[in-house]
Amino acid sequence: MHIYFSGIGGAGISSLAIMAKQAGMAVSGSDKQDNHNIHYLKEHGVDDIHIGQDWDQIKQVHNKRPIDWLVYTSALPMEQPDADELRFCQEKNIKATKRDDFLSYLLDAQDLKMIAVAGTHGKTTTTAMAVWLLKQLNIPISYSLAGNITFGEPALLDPKSKYFVYEADEFDRNFLSFHPYISLISGIDWDHPDIYPTRENYYDAFRTFLRQSEHAVLWNSDAERLALGPTHKYQVLDEDDNRIHEQLHLPGRVNRLDAWLVANGLRKLTDEPLETLLDHLDRFPGVGRRFESLAPNLITDYAHTGPKIRGALQAAYEVAGDNVVVVYEGLHNTRQHFMKDELKHLFDGVKKLYIVPSYLAREDPNLPLLHPEDLKKLLDDGVKQRTATAKLDNDLQTAIRHHLDNGDLVLCITAGGGDSLDDWLRKHFAS
Repeated sequence: MHIYFSGIGGAGISSLAIMAKQAGMAVSGSDKQDNHNIHYLKEHGVDDIHIGQDWDQIKQVHNKRPIDWLVYTSALPMEQPDADELRFCQEKNIKATKRDDFLSYLLDAQDLKMIAVAGTHGKTTTTAMAVWLLKQLNIPISYSLAGNITFGEPALLDPKSKYFVYEADEFDRNFLSFHPYISLISGIDWDHPDIYPTRENYYDAFRTFLRQSEHAVLWNSDAERLALGPTHKYQVLDEDDNRIHEQLHLPGRVNRLDAWLVANGLRKLTDEPLETLLDHLDRFPGVGRRFESLAPNLITDYAHTGPKIRGALQAAYEVAGDNVVVVYEGLHNTRQHFMKDELKHLFDGVKKLYIVPSYLAREDPNLPLLHPEDLKKLLDDGVKQRTATAKLDNDLQTAIRHHLDNGDLVLCITAGGGDSLDDWLRKHFAS
């Protein structure tokens, strides 16, 4: 079977492409721009990838070997409902679906039970922690990650495994395509207003997801948020349990909470005591773009909502005290409008703040573009005095090096992807 992935450079799609190749399928694909995920795929045998997504390119691929299935990112029909690749498949009667349909096909073919990690924040780290823990226990596992790890491939389809660990994304209601064996809920707070116009719409989606799960583990605050009554399906944890911070020593409160969630949620799959699971998780080496160190004291973090940014800042303060400098790249103009009120005091404690242009994708054309100067105006007066607008250029590079030389920790809140702040940092600073 020949699978063609549109948007193959995206974190979720690239992992699916790896799994498809591991399953023995022919794999090809396209993306709007080059990035490190595409380089990784090419280095690992997925080399039929082209930059650009027009009719002639997919036609050439199809002529070489007929495409059986086009798998596309959710953003494609939103940004380009008449995209060449979609129209080509319609004309040639080629199956074309979002990624969740293809993943469901793979899980059924391999007879795998899903361990899903869902939530507004902490999904990628929690998913990676689950993979790390099961690997430490020598439990065969298949998985797909939205970030790079040092302890394995970003995705794996192990024929000996019974379980598949997956970051179940609520964007475009993708997670509602699945009926997980176990669901770990890492934290819920209204997001994606373009998909969920109201907070209650968002909560309803999570209620449905939990009903579709055989078992679920979640925090008490989320159970209250969703108004869930007591049931044998749900294990509810107390985020104020003192044992979390007594028994775990990972940097960052959010990381300790994620580890506690994983240990309790996966305990039923092991014969190990909780203390043993926590010991393994206390050695978790991290995941790419989640408080990832690119160079000494230079951190990149894919924090893009208020709670995620606060979590990254708390970890930074824990490490560096008052010597925290932030470079902020908003993920989507639409989200910056959504976060206007939160931005006022979000960066109150930082020593210096640089705001660079937001990373644009899937935007609402009816919303005016918020430039760095506009975002600065939303800040509290005290923070404005310590804030500068910037571009991804030599001046910013010089400023970052100056802060590093002075012993500051520079936390870069980055969107990720081609031409993002994260991409720019890797080109100029990664050691």
